[in-house]
Amino acid sequence: MRDVVIAGAGMTGFGKFLDRTFCSLVGEATAEALHDSGATAKEVGLVYYSNSGAGLIHGQESVRGQHAVRGTGLEGIPLINVENACASGSTAVNQAWLAVAAGQVDVAVAIGAEKLNHSDRSRAFAVMQAALDQDRLPEIREDLGTAGTGSIFMDVYARFAQWYAERTDATPEDFARVAVKNHAHGALNPKAQYGGTLTVEEVLAARPISGALTLPMCAPMSDGAAAAVLTTPEIAARWGAEPVRLLATVLGSGRPGIYGELVPQTARRAYAMAGLGPQDVDVVECHDAASPAELIVTEELGLCAEGGATRLLRSGATTLGGRIPVNPSGGLGSKGHPVGATGIGQLVELVDQLRGRCGSRQVEGARIGLAENAGGYIGPDAAVASVTIVGAM
Repeated sequence: MRDVVIAGAGMTGFGKFLDRTFCSLVGEATAEALHDSGATAKEVGLVYYSNSGAGLIHGQESVRGQHAVRGTGLEGIPLINVENACASGSTAVNQAWLAVAAGQVDVAVAIGAEKLNHSDRSRAFAVMQAALDQDRLPEIREDLGTAGTGSIFMDVYARFAQWYAERTDATPEDFARVAVKNHAHGALNPKAQYGGTLTVEEVLAARPISGALTLPMCAPMSDGAAAAVLTTPEIAARWGAEPVRLLATVLGSGRPGIYGELVPQTARRAYAMAGLGPQDVDVVECHDAASPAELIVTEELGLCAEGGATRLLRSGATTLGGRIPVNPSGGLGSKGHPVGATGIGQLVELVDQLRGRCGSRQVEGARIGLAENAGGYIGPDAAVASVTIVGAM
């Protein structure tokens, strides 16, 4: 297998863009990624396009990517559509890596895009519910104690938060601290959907969503796109790119009836592939679709001992300037969560961090970055997880 690098990365801002088309968003992100790499569209051999909700929200099925790349210069290049819940984008990167590493093509582009906002808000909620087993919906709703009238995934995360609090010293104040931290990080990111100064008291007093979760603890519905250009180190050097090494990209699937093994097992495989351990990681982007998930994942990635994530958070270690900053982009809770673009958006942040291009949110001396991305629901855990590790050249 050949070594693979991310030679260029780009993304739109994440937000609410009712008047923008998929072509507009994809065109912006792709142009930025190609320009960043120094490549031209005609050098691309294969495109992987990730999207999760266009069918239910916009009625676009089957060949979503072939329509979305119109105007990018990638028309006519072989394109494979990828759908894998919230891990769709990181799955596209995984497949693009495989194509280049195996020598199928020399250059592959991974693109993710989503438009979750619509005048009929129920369509976005339908996308989320569609990631559950449709034959078991009544059973799942009964298990979660929900009538399915809101975001059922926040009910899932509320249960995760309850389980986590029962086995650790975590409190609602800790969940609020994660939201406070990530909104402060997001305020430093011009492409984040939200960001600003919050207090723990303000987060706890905000509108209740499910269980211990309040509105600022929950990722917003987002629109946006992100793209990455993958190639070999030799080709990137010829372009004059400033690449980062793609050290590991690993996917995992949850098993029915099993909770808590998916992310740890996926992470162990990623560390083995990269030849690294948790102690080597300098910066993390993790899937905080709800704030408590950041604490849970911090432990599942081995960044601290079991039950130690709250102490890590309270000490400031996961804040910018701390020992192991987590979600310097603002994470899903502040930067936004356009499902098909989320995983690639995490890697755009890490690429920029390892190049020292993040300005006031720069993690000093960052050499190794890790992204964790998960989604869907198999019951009682997620259906899919991805761990990607990148390193500075």
